[in-house]
Amino acid sequence: MTDLTLYDPFEKMQFTDKHCFLCGASITPEQRAPVFADWLQQRYSLQQKELLLLDKSVTTFGELTIPCCDHCHTHYLLPLETEIESAAAQGIEGLRALDQQRLFQWIGKMYYGTLVTELIKEMNPLMLPQYAVSEDPRMLGRFGSFFQVLQSLRVPMMFSDFLPCSLFLLDVHPLEDELPFEYQDELTTMAFSIKLGSVVIVCSLLDNGIIQQAMGKLYRLTQGQQLHPIQVAEFKARVFYAAYIFNVVPEYFIRPPKPDDDHLVLDTLIDDIRNEIFNPWDMTAYAHMLEEMLKPWGIREQEIMATPQQPLSFLTTEAQGFRPIVQFRK
Repeated sequence: MTDLTLYDPFEKMQFTDKHCFLCGASITPEQRAPVFADWLQQRYSLQQKELLLLDKSVTTFGELTIPCCDHCHTHYLLPLETEIESAAAQGIEGLRALDQQRLFQWIGKMYYGTLVTELIKEMNPLMLPQYAVSEDPRMLGRFGSFFQVLQSLRVPMMFSDFLPCSLFLLDVHPLEDELPFEYQDELTTMAFSIKLGSVVIVCSLLDNGIIQQAMGKLYRLTQGQQLHPIQVAEFKARVFYAAYIFNVVPEYFIRPPKPDDDHLVLDTLIDDIRNEIFNPWDMTAYAHMLEEMLKPWGIREQEIMATPQQPLSFLTTEAQGFRPIVQFRK
């Protein structure tokens, strides 16, 4: 009989090295799993690459691990990584063919692994974090909702007519593609991006696909296009800023399972009566985000906002059509 019991570490703030991050089972300190899979580290030489955490401490991709029991590691994490590795080897078409729920689980595991590292540190009474995630009830509520749907990795789960996230797959032009790997996340807004060769995956992790709907026209313009990296940077800025102004937290409800059920069914509700789904779009705030994404090209806010109501865009023309960049460096 399938065990459909969910684990809730947020109820008692059970974030320690003595409990499996995914199921809560008691474990030894040696039982850990890499946040970034071994195949990913090997393919992109990430073992010694530095990673900045929320508390401003620095670790490496190879050192970042999470407490994980042998059962969850063997039965849930490794099969997922094998599936993603195989799809990624086929480029963007392989990743597009993948079940989006599996891609959500993979991204979610890396995001949550970073979050758990922060929470375990905060549970240490000798640590005094500058920005304590555990002291923000609203953020903890969001993280708890996120972990509820992330457990679809362990507990068979079907989402009723929705996916908990917005997913975007972008194809980068190979002649301008200098970085084989790039990773970026925003812990509080749950925005995430990762570059695997010539494919960039951008995700907003807990919006029930609303940002994907809002950006549907722009996303369709990018499909079938090999983008210049500066266009990818702009697309990321738009998704990350949309996640920043996203103003609601989805709630998830489990349908009461029947005795012979082998999976859970989740419904969702977004309270858009008391709260606007998005806070107002502020051009200046967006320009700050875009400037940050365009740092490699040295483009500053003054240039971005030269025409205040029509910020600089490398993706779209004034008529909102796709703007091709045909001059690639050789």
